[in-house]
Amino acid sequence: MMLSGDLSLKTQATMRWIQRVALAMLIVTLSSHLHAQSSGFSNDPEEAIDRLPLAALLIGDGNYDRARQVLAAVDSEAEDFDAPRYHTLSGLVALNLKEYPLAVQEFSQAIAAGQEAAVVYLYLAQAHFGAEDYVSTLKALDDAGESATQIPSAFFIRAQALWSLQRFDEAWSVLNEARVLFPDRASDFARRQVFLLVDQGLYQAALDLARELVVLSEGEITDALAVGNALINANQAPEASVLLEEALLRAPEDATVAKLLAQSYLAQNMRLAAAEVLRGSAYYNPDLLIEAAELFRQTGRLTEALTLNGQAIDQPKKLKQRLAILIGLERFNQAAAMMEDLERVQLLEEEDIRYALAYALFKTGDFEAARAQLFFLESPENFRKATELRRVMAECEQQPWLCL
Repeated sequence: MMLSGDLSLKTQATMRWIQRVALAMLIVTLSSHLHAQSSGFSNDPEEAIDRLPLAALLIGDGNYDRARQVLAAVDSEAEDFDAPRYHTLSGLVALNLKEYPLAVQEFSQAIAAGQEAAVVYLYLAQAHFGAEDYVSTLKALDDAGESATQIPSAFFIRAQALWSLQRFDEAWSVLNEARVLFPDRASDFARRQVFLLVDQGLYQAALDLARELVVLSEGEITDALAVGNALINANQAPEASVLLEEALLRAPEDATVAKLLAQSYLAQNMRLAAAEVLRGSAYYNPDLLIEAAELFRQTGRLTEALTLNGQAIDQPKKLKQRLAILIGLERFNQAAAMMEDLERVQLLEEEDIRYALAYALFKTGDFEAARAQLFFLESPENFRKATELRRVMAECEQQPWLCL
């Protein structure tokens, strides 16, 4: 059973997300730096002929397309043409528009033209990182010198670049150094270390560090969810269950924790345990009643499933599930009596539901009503089942003792 709102993600997809976040964090940090540097320029129309300051202001405000238009109007043949700054700004436009190869080209030209600001190497590192050229990313960070040790995001990018090059020990050391240098971001770097451990298959170490991470992040549930999900996708559901059980104790009202914990149990074929988790969480989140009831139905605990179903609010889902449960309990009269309700919420437009109703009517002996429902079945599989049910009803009419 796949839980609704399924949180399952491939570990590689998780890592790509982390990479994008790291890149975005550094872009935001350095763009705000640029905006601060440019805030002294006027944007008065009479002074707009000085296009580079105007472009800088537009970039700082996030107006990248407009900044590109302004830069396109710059006269590169003018005596006072500032090539280092022009290419730096053009690179920032390309970087923020995720045109990474172009950004690499522009920043490289800025450096070749004499751009001496260390921050341009950080920009260049971002561009190489976005282009997945991790060797060049590391070189640009080294060329940035002291600047690359003052921004937490630069450590994220360095660690990710080393990680992508499978230089895991070095990535680990970078993250350790960052935890010391930026204690207020220690949980962020620890989180990255957990994923590094998972990626290397060191699941018990990842679980231990994840518990430490929960302390560092003051019980932040999202950390347990991220690590638990990564462990499930690494086929380490038992370790995920341990972490998520602790998370559920801290936040019993969190539906996401409950669903992911249930998913970890399902990965271990512990369907009843998953059902119990969702039943407990349904106290806080009634939307989980249908899913809890379905798991109980699948385990054969039909009476409990029916009880939970009766508390559900979503009428279409409730009635569809109730029909299946009643048929499973062989309460065919009750199932057949649901016809008006099923029609009211337009569930009879679903052929599987209509066939189930026809079967319930057949079991009550109302062959005429059953045939009326079978008439509407057209899909190959349901048409085949309808034909077989008609045959059985014909035999029952000819030899009633066969259907007693």
